[in-house]
Amino acid sequence: MRILGINAVFHDPAAAIVVDGRIVAAAEEERFTRRKHGKSPVPFSTWELPERSAAWCLDAAGLDPSELDAVAYSYDPTLVDDTLEGVDAGGWEKLRTLYARRVPAFLRTLFPGLAPDVVRFVRHHVAHAASAALASPFDDCAVLTSDGRGEAESALLGEYRDGKFVELAHQKLPHSLGLTYEAATAHLGFQRSSDEYKVMALASYGTPRFLDELRELVFASGDGGFRTAPVPWDRFAPARRPDGELLPEHADLAASVQRVTEEVLLDLARWLHDRTGHTDLAMAGGTALNCVANTRLYAEGPFERIWVQPASGDAGTALGAALQLAADFGEAIEPMPGADLGREWHEDELRTWLDRARVPYERCADIAETVAEALADDAIVAWFQGRSEFGPRALGRRSLLAHPGRAENLERLNEVKGREQFRPVAPMVLAERAAELFDRGPIPSPYMLFVHDVKPQWRDRIPAVTHVDGTARIQTVDRHDDPLLADMLTAFERRTGLPTVVNTSLNTAGRPMVDDPRDALECFGSAPVDLLAIGPFAVRRKGWAP
Repeated sequence: MRILGINAVFHDPAAAIVVDGRIVAAAEEERFTRRKHGKSPVPFSTWELPERSAAWCLDAAGLDPSELDAVAYSYDPTLVDDTLEGVDAGGWEKLRTLYARRVPAFLRTLFPGLAPDVVRFVRHHVAHAASAALASPFDDCAVLTSDGRGEAESALLGEYRDGKFVELAHQKLPHSLGLTYEAATAHLGFQRSSDEYKVMALASYGTPRFLDELRELVFASGDGGFRTAPVPWDRFAPARRPDGELLPEHADLAASVQRVTEEVLLDLARWLHDRTGHTDLAMAGGTALNCVANTRLYAEGPFERIWVQPASGDAGTALGAALQLAADFGEAIEPMPGADLGREWHEDELRTWLDRARVPYERCADIAETVAEALADDAIVAWFQGRSEFGPRALGRRSLLAHPGRAENLERLNEVKGREQFRPVAPMVLAERAAELFDRGPIPSPYMLFVHDVKPQWRDRIPAVTHVDGTARIQTVDRHDDPLLADMLTAFERRTGLPTVVNTSLNTAGRPMVDDPRDALECFGSAPVDLLAIGPFAVRRKGWAP
């Protein structure tokens, strides 16, 4: 079966292609249009269709639209009903439903060869669940999804047995952990539906002194669900303007919201474990990108193993919808091979881009050694290698790299990216070395979806990646999966004695992560980056040399 998955007309439009149960390609539309989260430039308009990402996925699979057996759309407009009247999310869902009902016609306009009855709707949270459980390395497992909203619900709990989904509980709107966290995000002066990770980072600077009051408003209900009442945010901290000062009470509010979210998720996980008896849990939905909560589930929850979909946000539902439909058709699903499911360019293509840009460059005998030498000399390096990542994390394909042993590099990188200085950057480390430096979280941890405690003897040695609370959101690197990245880490340790390197996403403020060579050259040209390592080629900043 050849199935195209689509997430569209809301944030994070994306496409994915699954052929005979194997994930061939997946990409977010923002990487093509350069509009972050896929927001339409037309005022008061909706979000984009994944026109370019879908076309690229088809091309990557060598398919014409007429050859598709199905198109899976990760939203079912028939499930939005009058119960949303008066709900904060209701207006959004009704608008989304209006557009969703027209998606089959939109897609046939974009791809004229598409059969008229090929589009099938997949329930939003089932798509999230499939993106986690069916893509995971587990055979049978429990699955938990949570986000702001999807149709008329905000969470789903169940299990997969023999590739079949069994629903055990769901949470209907208006109760939503995701919407509560979004509201806190907006009150704290950040962008409501995309800056939640800033609240998670800010929480480490505060104490959860508002937790008892929040527990009366946000709590698990004991039946696989939870309750969320409107929160009087002003009671805890004044509303902050986007450019306003961050006060101690803002950090305390962030810490309190973070803690109550963790507690509800722990209760849900325990209920799900009691009902299923599974030792393995798969997770997706925007809430699953909260790596601090994930770590608490791992450390204190009942499951032995937890796998989180790297593209847990709505972009991942494109993949999940395709996987769920494939499973419904009786296909055997292969686990997700990694997050590197996007575009790549070969050496001749990269050379053509560099020649066209008229920048001086060199072809290195060993790009890993060249980069390690530059990093050891305290350069900031833009690393552009292989297939781009699917999801919001830079995982060594489109990354900014730096020396972790110099505390000032956190400030340097945040200035390069135009980020708030309270936000941490992450370390990448060889999987076989990770336990020497980090503990508490799961190892391996290839997708930056958990936090680990930095061992006390290492905190002063790698201050750039040690957060204020002594943690780090690590990415472990497997030599077999990414030998080039492993070689670079090994070469850096040989020069510095440090087996880890700073890794953050290759982008600047308000821009999507770099995806193609043009993006890489533009970013290198506009930001204070010393070296661009693009394939086997090195482009050096004028006047800089190790």
